[in-house]
Amino acid sequence: MSANDRETLSGEVTAWLSENALPLSGGLTAGAPTTDLRPLKEVLDGVRVVGLGESTHGTREFFQLKHRLLEYLVTELGFTTLAMEASASAGPAVDAYVRGGVGDAAQVLTGLGFWTWRTEEVLDTIEWMRTYNDGRPESEQVRFAGIDPQRAGDSLAVLEAFLTSVAPDRLPALHSALGVLATAYPGSRPDPEQKLMRDAVNLLEYVRGHEDTAAGAVAVRHARILVRAADLVTRNGQHPDPERTVLAARDRYMAEAVGEILDHPAAKVVLWGHNSHVAKGRTDDAEAPAPLGGHLRERYGDAYYAMGLLFGEGTFRAHRLWPGPWSGVGALTGRIADGNPIGPAPKTTVEAQLAAATPADHLLDLRAAETDDAPAAVREWVGATHGTRTFGALVTRWFYRREVTAVRLSEEYDGLAYVAVSTDSRPIPPYRPVRP
Repeated sequence: MSANDRETLSGEVTAWLSENALPLSGGLTAGAPTTDLRPLKEVLDGVRVVGLGESTHGTREFFQLKHRLLEYLVTELGFTTLAMEASASAGPAVDAYVRGGVGDAAQVLTGLGFWTWRTEEVLDTIEWMRTYNDGRPESEQVRFAGIDPQRAGDSLAVLEAFLTSVAPDRLPALHSALGVLATAYPGSRPDPEQKLMRDAVNLLEYVRGHEDTAAGAVAVRHARILVRAADLVTRNGQHPDPERTVLAARDRYMAEAVGEILDHPAAKVVLWGHNSHVAKGRTDDAEAPAPLGGHLRERYGDAYYAMGLLFGEGTFRAHRLWPGPWSGVGALTGRIADGNPIGPAPKTTVEAQLAAATPADHLLDLRAAETDDAPAAVREWVGATHGTRTFGALVTRWFYRREVTAVRLSEEYDGLAYVAVSTDSRPIPPYRPVRP
């Protein structure tokens, strides 16, 4: 293909991207008129799970947009549950709060165990859910679910209360054997024998004998969370069989948690997580374990819609690490994540291509790019490998600015959201930094 052909191809793709963009004329903040979001009704027809990703865990605008999309999906399209990449153990406390329970929003948000969600933006989302539910019958209320089987302190508390009433002699073993699951993070205690998991399984088998009571049924649900948490804690990050790694197990467990919600035939789920989790497949390695979204696509087909969220330039919060070995997630406890400035994306990235077509904030349905109605150049573009920028809770000091990851859009996403400027998410007290 000649240089002129490539320029023509680029122009055709750019024109299609511009024509098919759904500008977010209502902005990013919830409560705005929803005229600009109405095309989603057709795009999401037949969809039961919408995965809302994020290319950073620390972008204020991503969280605001997710809040706005959640509001639309609940009020206009009948979605029933927000499922979050957060502690499954602490999720019921948030669910009780948004459905009118006692307590404090910041406190239950803190209980989810992730600094990434302790922000003003997520707090606003939780408060909106509570306001929406106020006065509605239980069957019409929007629910909250944590789906990540780590940070299992609330489950330990439930089991402690349960055993106190039915088998107090088992309490010492609960604390000595499983107490570490309150704070231990995945892969932190690798053990090929998985003794910790066996102890959790033994506890589950015991409480199953009381499942016919209301308290016993709750205890069984939390005992299952402890089994999953123990499995993650004792797995290795590396293994000859990729399916046996801690990352593979974590995404599989999160998918199972979403599936349990969808067992109710009327349930429709808004899934909140990182792009790497909500993606429906992997680009870089065909043998890599399926992400959370990949499991959902396999089970629910086109009823799962994966939307990746990308940004142009700005700054985002993440913990900075020096290049080389580091001491683990535990070393970051109590620290405030830094703001990390970054300039415009390289011209070869998806972000730059979206910005060239539509510089303002917008949505894009990629399923339309794969139909016979789309120009051949567009179908070729969506199936080709491009660069994109993606960051988790941690970034490598200095070098993060240069990091670009390969992505084949047809393999990973059904849609995209582009935010032109990213700013730092805003932590809530007591971890909010003191500014001069």
